[in-house]
Amino acid sequence: MADPKGFLTTDREVAETRPVDERLRDWNEVYVPGSLLPIIGKQAGRCMDCGIPFCHNGCPLGNLIPEWNDYAYRGDWATASERLHATNNFPEFTGRLCPAPCEAACVLGINQPAVTIKNVEVTIIDKAWEAGGVTPQPPERLSGKTVAVIGSGPAGLAAAQQLTRAGHTVAVYERADRIGGLLRYGIPEFKMEKRHINRRIEQMRAEGTRFRTGVEVGRDISAKDLRKRYDAVVIAAGSTTARDLPVPGRELKGIHQAMEYLPLANKVQEGDFVTPPITAEGKHVVVIGGGDTGADCVGTAHRQGAASVTQLEIMPRPGEERAANQPWPTFPMLYKVTSAHEEGGERVYSVSTTRFEGDEDGNVQWLHLVEVEFTGGKLVQKEGTERRIPAQLVTLAMGFVGTDRENGLVEQFGLELDERGNIARDAEYATNVSGVFVAGDAGRGQSLIVWAIAEGRAAARGVDRLLTDGHSDLPYPIRPTDRALTV
Repeated sequence: MADPKGFLTTDREVAETRPVDERLRDWNEVYVPGSLLPIIGKQAGRCMDCGIPFCHNGCPLGNLIPEWNDYAYRGDWATASERLHATNNFPEFTGRLCPAPCEAACVLGINQPAVTIKNVEVTIIDKAWEAGGVTPQPPERLSGKTVAVIGSGPAGLAAAQQLTRAGHTVAVYERADRIGGLLRYGIPEFKMEKRHINRRIEQMRAEGTRFRTGVEVGRDISAKDLRKRYDAVVIAAGSTTARDLPVPGRELKGIHQAMEYLPLANKVQEGDFVTPPITAEGKHVVVIGGGDTGADCVGTAHRQGAASVTQLEIMPRPGEERAANQPWPTFPMLYKVTSAHEEGGERVYSVSTTRFEGDEDGNVQWLHLVEVEFTGGKLVQKEGTERRIPAQLVTLAMGFVGTDRENGLVEQFGLELDERGNIARDAEYATNVSGVFVAGDAGRGQSLIVWAIAEGRAAARGVDRLLTDGHSDLPYPIRPTDRALTV
């Protein structure tokens, strides 16, 4: 193990964030560059190298966490990177964006602060890039088989890289103008700078993966044509149909889905706009939805100069300690203060929006809400708690309900859906249509980036088995029915 007494002698330390007044003036990542290096060796040394490392089960990828903790503690960054990449194609993504279910399952976390697994992970991969240790891995020979991957989010990219390295000729189709899916246009720059995506794309190009941007399967190219052109297809189109809020006044101007608002801010950073077509500057902003996407809207509104920011959540405020029905090592629902919340604004729990009110020009000006409580297992409104708050820009961040059904992709392929409205698949990630597979949120429903990468890797093995008459050397991290120790 790393340090036999590390978990007894070393306290948990996490990455240092830049001062709020400094980071609100730019869109760079919120963490102090290099702040982890002086502490990360000792932090890795807190790992107990458990006989049964529950962090493995907390992570859908099955990351070899005690192994790379040990190498990081010893300063063997090259071997740590090799162990990290053995199970994860893109640790710089998960090290920045994953909510770290592995830490929730850390054995040390039973009665002490868990190991900073996520911080160790991101330090290993950043040092690997700096040292030139992340290089293209083109296949030794080509199989002569071709695969189309629909969608360039983490699931699609993981599947494409695995299949390319297996020797197949892979083309990734992305309907947006740049590769990356929600990594590119859903995650704000201050959470992950897009240079991390760009250099992975260049690595994949050097390995042989081909990219087709601005092409929407179902509209720009039919499913029939795609199946004629390729030996197999992987659908990794995500769960992009946003949950709406059908209350009076929803038609007013200034009310937008989060994924209408956030991509425009990212496009400013890409140089497409000087100012975004939808901006919070000088406005009273209300974000409906208390999850990570809502927090992304909060941080974006702060940087755009909002007059005020209020985030609404219909559920009660979570506790700061594990609830009795969420014991270790399951992933607990805890009160979380993200970097965006540190920057200001108000968070209001147990409220429901009843209607929007606008001005004579049809612009939203007020949001009416009411407090709610659980009664008889149902959320009911509390009488006498109605009020209104100023709202000149409203973003809806209430999650997603399934893959896009408007572009014809599901119908043209003739895909069956499961009881939740996601694309149905079997244990090999194969759909009901021969040669067509599905990975990530399109088949799983809205989930975490770590699940997307794991499913992309697993689906790639199913495709490889199809194309090689049942044999594949690719790893199989999870099956569609696996749940790990997460919610």
